[in-house]
Amino acid sequence: MTKRATALIVALGLTASLAQAADAIPVQKVDQALHDRLPDEIKKSGKMISVNNGSFPPYEIVNGPHSMEGASAELTTALAQLLGVQIEHATVSGLSGVLTGINAGRYQLAIGPIGDYPDRQQKVDFIDFVQEFVVFGVQKGNPARINQLDDTCGKRIAVMAAGSAEQVIRKQSARCVADGKPAVTVQAFTDQPSSILAVRSKRSDAFFSSQAPLTYFVNQAKGQLELAGKGQKNGFGDIFQGTVVPKGSPLGQVVLDAYKELYQNGTYAAIMKKWQLEGNMTTAPGLNLAKEASK
Repeated sequence: MTKRATALIVALGLTASLAQAADAIPVQKVDQALHDRLPDEIKKSGKMISVNNGSFPPYEIVNGPHSMEGASAELTTALAQLLGVQIEHATVSGLSGVLTGINAGRYQLAIGPIGDYPDRQQKVDFIDFVQEFVVFGVQKGNPARINQLDDTCGKRIAVMAAGSAEQVIRKQSARCVADGKPAVTVQAFTDQPSSILAVRSKRSDAFFSSQAPLTYFVNQAKGQLELAGKGQKNGFGDIFQGTVVPKGSPLGQVVLDAYKELYQNGTYAAIMKKWQLEGNMTTAPGLNLAKEASK
C-alpha cells in the first residue's frame, strides 16, 4: 500500500466526523478590489492552480488528481470565493516538484502549508498562516516520562527518515553521551503511519514530529496515544509554514491581503478549529516570517 493510500484510509474517519460535527464555514463574497489586483493572466483565465505533493493531514487530504479535503482545502475554497476565481488542485511528487513547478509558471501557488525557511525564500515567497511545533507522540499515560528533549536519553525515539527532527534527535543523543547518559535509540521510518504504529505497538517510546499531524494521528488512536512536550522549542527555533507564490510576484500581496480578510471575518479561525488546529493558529498572516525569526 502506498503512503498516500495509507494516509487516505486513516483520514476517512476523522474527515467524516468533522464534516458532520463542525459548523458550516462562511461563504465569502467576492472582494472586487482584491480581484482587480490579481495578475492579468489570472483574471483572464479566471482560475489558478494550487499544487501539492500528496496528503498532509489534517491540512491536505488528497482524494484524487484534482480533489482534496482538509483545512487547506477549505481555506482554498474561501480564498477562491473571496478573489472571484477558481482554484484547482494538482498533485506532483516531492516538494522539489512543487517549488520547481511554481518557478516554471506551471502552477500559480501552493496553498500548503509548506515550511518557510530563509534558504527557500531565495526562490519563492511565503504567506505564512501556521506556526508549527515539534512535539512527542507517546503512549497513553506517558510511561517513558518524555516531556522534553532532555528526557530522551536512553529512550527509543521514532522520527521521519532524513527530516529535521531526525537531525535534532541525533544531536541530542550526542549530548546525552557527552553527559555520561545513555544514547538515544533513533528509529527512522519512511512514513508517519509506520512511526505511529511503532509507538502504539510499544516498539518505540515516542514519535518526535510536527504537532499538527501528530495531533491528527493521536485523535485516530482511540485513546492509546497522547501528546507530550507541547509549547516548548524542543531543539527548534520558531517554525512558520504557509502558502507559496512565485518570488516577487504581485500575487503574493494579494493572497496576503485575502488571508487578512479571512482572519478578520472569522473564517480562518473557524476552519482551523474545525480541523482541531487551534494550537497552530497565528494572530495574523505574514510574508516570509522565517526571515524575521532567523535574525
